[in-house]
Amino acid sequence: MPRFVYSLIFFLCLPLILARLLYRAWRAPAYARRWSERFAMGGDLRPGGIWVHAVSVGESIAAAPMVRELLKRHPDLPVTMTCMTPTGSEQIRKLFGDQVGHAYLPYDLPWLQRRLIRRLQPRIAIVMETELWPNLVAECERARVPVVLANARLSERSARGYQRVSWLVRPMFDALSWVAVQSADEAARFVELGVRRGAITVTGSIKFDLKPADAVLQAAAQWRAQWGARPVWIAASTHAGEDELILQAHQQLVQQHPQALLILVPRHPERFDAVARLVQQSNLNLVRRSAAQQPKPNDQVFLGDSMGELMQFYACADVAFVGGSLIAGGGHNYLEPAALGIPVLSGPHRFNFVEISQLLEQAGALVEVQDAATMAEKVACWLSDAQRREQAGTAGQAVVKANQGALERLLQGVAGLL
Repeated sequence: MPRFVYSLIFFLCLPLILARLLYRAWRAPAYARRWSERFAMGGDLRPGGIWVHAVSVGESIAAAPMVRELLKRHPDLPVTMTCMTPTGSEQIRKLFGDQVGHAYLPYDLPWLQRRLIRRLQPRIAIVMETELWPNLVAECERARVPVVLANARLSERSARGYQRVSWLVRPMFDALSWVAVQSADEAARFVELGVRRGAITVTGSIKFDLKPADAVLQAAAQWRAQWGARPVWIAASTHAGEDELILQAHQQLVQQHPQALLILVPRHPERFDAVARLVQQSNLNLVRRSAAQQPKPNDQVFLGDSMGELMQFYACADVAFVGGSLIAGGGHNYLEPAALGIPVLSGPHRFNFVEISQLLEQAGALVEVQDAATMAEKVACWLSDAQRREQAGTAGQAVVKANQGALERLLQGVAGLL
């Protein structure tokens, strides 16, 4: 009955959902394409194998090492990846080309999920992090498809949200075949929501198993060689409300470091043009990655308005600020710059990566900033002191290496269910 009520409400809200999709298509034209896949029709589905669902870009990147190992260890099983966003779709194709099948996940109505499962006939469904849908899980259980929640994370804030609808989500959590969770605290929250104790394992975060590709490091080194010996810092995965503060910080920074270059990478492509206008309004010289030009000595901001190049941008920087943290977004992946040996700055809102950010902070690899002034101060401090900067970066790399191994534990658990 609870799931019936949920499905009815979802169905009645479908016109609003489609209206929102139209609005997003107006802002980002890619949303106007492949609508049939959102109704479980079309798409590149490869039946009889492994189904991996990664909601968007971040989850697709996190899933990449796992998917590569699955392709290697189970060559007889095709892999199909689903996602929810055009940027996630683009990332999947950039990472894997035609090595994997790919489609959008349909809306969470029982007959749509049933149609997808009937067409896909998966041996196992692996859902990345927290992207759970009641009908998706229920229809997998009905079809006897084991569901794994991989690299699972659950903040206190998210757990409170689930508790408010426990009448709906408790059966969903109880139906999960296995939860590979990042930390013991998060495991306890999942158990409170209904996951069986015997179906949960603390494996750690597979994001620690990140290994930057040699090609990315070589391309970044070529860029830096073109830019000369100027100091470079990056503000990555930024959200509305953060870019203004970052640009203010950079205006303060160039007074002390006139040659400093800011690489500014907004989180969402539909904001690229708006952020470019903000830079121009700040009277800072701008060059855009989409223009296929490299920063000249008098350029002060390099706008990373491209997809799939974040690690390359990071590898060009001396200091990194990770966005989604000056506003109440919860932060993004701090391990990407840390794995490259780059000191990390974060705002106070880190609830999506509490344990990871605490480990880096305790090691001296991450520093919290509150506003433009403290950001400018901390960036200037690290840019002015190469020894301290190197110590912080080395400490971050040590944290990453010390916590690796989650991927192997995850893969062994998945193999036991295949």
